[in-house]
Amino acid sequence: MTQQVAVIGGDARYLELIRQLQALPEMTISLIGFDKLEQGFTGLNQIDLADLDQGTLDAVILPITGSNQEGYVETVFSDQTVQLTDDWFEGLGDNTVVFTGISNDYLDKACEKANVKLIPLLNRDDVAIYNSIPTAEGMIMMAIEHTDYTIHSSRVIVVGFGRVGNTVANKFAALGAKVSVCAKSIMDLARITELGHTAIPFDQLHEHTRDCDLLINTVPAQVVTKDAIQHLPPHGIIFDLASKPGGTDFDYAKQRGIKAILAKSLPGIVAPKTAGKILADVIKQFLL
Repeated sequence: MTQQVAVIGGDARYLELIRQLQALPEMTISLIGFDKLEQGFTGLNQIDLADLDQGTLDAVILPITGSNQEGYVETVFSDQTVQLTDDWFEGLGDNTVVFTGISNDYLDKACEKANVKLIPLLNRDDVAIYNSIPTAEGMIMMAIEHTDYTIHSSRVIVVGFGRVGNTVANKFAALGAKVSVCAKSIMDLARITELGHTAIPFDQLHEHTRDCDLLINTVPAQVVTKDAIQHLPPHGIIFDLASKPGGTDFDYAKQRGIKAILAKSLPGIVAPKTAGKILADVIKQFLL
């Protein structure tokens, strides 16, 4: 039985995702928001949202960013404005699955009201762990680009020991950096020590930043505060990997003359092909 899938918007990662889905048997794929793509996809329907019969769809794939609070989605490869209203969602079939990278109140409520299943892919452990690899590689690239000293022997503090923080800490340590990791739980602090890093309890971060060249935040809450930033040496740089707006007091960093960079969506920038395959592999599990 042929499955009907609509890909609505998306960035460079989605080109590989579409190729992966296109290789599946019994799959009809409609693309919305790809009309400016220089190289089109042979055999796929590139149509406008108004021409899509959403009632026949088995799956809808939204961009990594999902939508904003008015239902507008990001279309990197189109100048068209695409808005998914409450009424549009209610036109979906009861068995339709909606995939997004991250969700928000608008998407949650629209899908709940329409009685369709919403799957935020970046909330999944498997996706987040696989994505942490291109994120860490992108972080290394940025560290090299923005410094005039080697990663080897540099003093790095990673804030947060979740799926991204763990990988970032290990990759920097493998390059010879002196890595400290700031975490909350006793279990995480023990694991950090076991891995050979220096463990810093959250409430003591500000006591360690004076000996820091690179401060890398992975926590999506404001944890890199004025207290932590004021002790950084003048050459210190903050890289914030947390989702927008990040977890850093950027205003105070600017006031102090400390370079602070919100480095979001690194997998899509440094390794879109790999990142697209990661997403496709998970979506395929549901579709098959």
